[in-house]
Amino acid sequence: MTIEQQITAWSELGKILNAHADKEKWHTGISFITEEQYLSFEMRIEKSFFKNGWFEDSEVRNSLKEIAAWLQNDTLEKWLSDYMPLNSKDKTVAIIMAGNIPMVGFHDLLCVLLSGCHAKIKLSSEDDILIPGIIDYITFVAPFYLDRITFSDRKIGEFDAIIATGDQQSNQAFQTYFSSKPHLFRGHRTSVAILTGSETREDLKLLGSDIFQYFGRGCRNITHLCVPVDYNFETFFQEMLSFSNVIQNKKYGNNYDYHKAIHLMNLEVILDNNFLLLKKTQELHAPIGMLYYHEYSTTEEVHEYLKLNEREIQCIIGHGFNPFGLAQKPKVDDYADNIDTMKWLASLPF
Repeated sequence: MTIEQQITAWSELGKILNAHADKEKWHTGISFITEEQYLSFEMRIEKSFFKNGWFEDSEVRNSLKEIAAWLQNDTLEKWLSDYMPLNSKDKTVAIIMAGNIPMVGFHDLLCVLLSGCHAKIKLSSEDDILIPGIIDYITFVAPFYLDRITFSDRKIGEFDAIIATGDQQSNQAFQTYFSSKPHLFRGHRTSVAILTGSETREDLKLLGSDIFQYFGRGCRNITHLCVPVDYNFETFFQEMLSFSNVIQNKKYGNNYDYHKAIHLMNLEVILDNNFLLLKKTQELHAPIGMLYYHEYSTTEEVHEYLKLNEREIQCIIGHGFNPFGLAQKPKVDDYADNIDTMKWLASLPF
C-alpha cells in the first residue's frame, strides 16, 4: 500500500471520527462504513465512561475532534513531506499507552504505522475500549493494516523498539525491563501559564479550558500559573465560573474535597472558589482539583523558572508563548516531550 493510499485511508478515518465528534446520526455520506459499525463505536463511547468516570461523553468527543483535525488529507501530506520517503519495514515497535485522557496513545500509533513499522499495542486499563474501536475502523478502511497491528494483554513479547508513556514509577519499570532495546520513554510532564495582568476576560476564559479540559489530567493541561507580584485573582475566578460543572464529575469532586480537607486540617493558606483550589508554591505538578501559582517581579525570573523546570514542562501558555485556549489542541507535529517521534522512528537501526 503506497503512502498516498495510506493517507487517503487515514483521512477517511478522520471523516468518521469527526462525525462521531459532532454527534451526527449515521448516514451514507460518512465514508463507506455501515450503520452497524457506526453505532458500535457509539456504544464504545458510552461504555468507556462506565468503565472510566473521567471519560465523559463531551471529553471523548472533544478528543475525537482533535484527532480528526490531524487526519485531514492536506494536513497529513504536509506533515509527512518532511519524512519522505516512508518505506514499509518488517520491524515491530511496541507502544505502551497511557490512559489519562481519551485515546492519548493514538498519535504514537499513527506515527508507527505511517513510518512503515508494525505496531504492538499494550493498552492502558483506563482506556482499552476506544482505541480498539478506532483500529476496527482503520483496518476496515485499509485491510493492509490487519497484519500490522497486534495487541499484547500481559507480557509484551518480542519487539524491535518501544515507545512507552507513564508516570515516574512506570518509567523506572520501563528502564529496568526495556532499556536494552531502542526506546522512547515519556515521563509525567505538565504545563504552565504566564500571566502579566494585562489579559482580557476572553484570555482568561480560554485559559479555563487549558486548565479544565479532560479535568486537568493531561500533560498539556495547565497546573501552574506564574503571576506578577500582588496579582488580583478576582477577574480570574469570575472567568473560571463557566467551568464550575467540573465539580459534578464524581471523580473530580472527590479529588477537590480531599485536597481541600487536607489543606484546611494543615491550616495552609489556599484560595477557593468551591470547585478549584489555588495554592502558592513553586511546585509544578498540582493534583486534580488544585492549581499552583507563584509570583514574579521580573521577566528574567519567569525565564529562570521555566529553564529550571524545562524537563518537566510540556507546554507554556501566555502572551509571547502559545495562545490561550490551545493547550489541549496540539497540531499533528506537536510531539510529546518535544521529541520528534517520526524522526526518532526513522533513525532506528533497522
